[in-house]
Amino acid sequence: MSPILTISGLHKSFGELEVLKGIDLTMQQGDVVSLIGSSGSGKTTLLRCVNLLEDFEKGSIELAGQKIGYREDGAGQRRRLPEREVARQRSMTGMAFQQFNLFPHMTAIRNVMLGLIKTKNMPKDEAREVAQKWLERVGMAARSDHYPGQLSGGQQQRVAIARAIAMNPQIMLFDEVTSALDPELVAEVLAVVRDLAVEGMTMLLVTHEMRFARDVSTKVVFMHQGRIHEEGTPDEIFGAPKTERLQGFLANSEI
Repeated sequence: MSPILTISGLHKSFGELEVLKGIDLTMQQGDVVSLIGSSGSGKTTLLRCVNLLEDFEKGSIELAGQKIGYREDGAGQRRRLPEREVARQRSMTGMAFQQFNLFPHMTAIRNVMLGLIKTKNMPKDEAREVAQKWLERVGMAARSDHYPGQLSGGQQQRVAIARAIAMNPQIMLFDEVTSALDPELVAEVLAVVRDLAVEGMTMLLVTHEMRFARDVSTKVVFMHQGRIHEEGTPDEIFGAPKTERLQGFLANSEI
């Protein structure tokens, strides 16, 4: 079976600072891969490259058999694809951010409907039906007509997740989706992500919740200074870390 995601030799710099220093990563359909590591190790930048929110200087990303973001011309020069094509490819991924990024003037259901109507050209009635289904799926059906300001942080994040998944992406990207939440709200959002994992959704997630990563992941990737330092099954990474760097990181983490 062909991989759903193949990242090869990925390099990304911000000015003189090289943040990703040659990332190679492969995911199969249904995989749940957790990226762990210290702040500044490149985890979020990697997600943003997959979602084409960041340019990358070298390497390639292939999603569902398509090389995304760039093509080589006849002279072997690497060129970024036109924005319309980039937007189409970006719609193959869904992303939930640390901040919820909901439109404050729209109700929960209208937030979820918007992309379906604008990007997928779905009729409003159909979009409302799909949006309601996903709001129900994340436990927010009863608050579908509430505005973001009337919702808790955990509820807003669940709406944001419903909005991303409603677009039927090939892969879901989660960037520290609990980091902006009060501790008592973390569990409700993690429960939604855990249920999606059980149902077989392909997910690449950045998390500092080590117990959660151990529970839901098919593979865990430890990033350090812009490189994949160690990767393996949850039992291998958390139960038998091979390197001192990973051992030190886990020693300071709550598992």
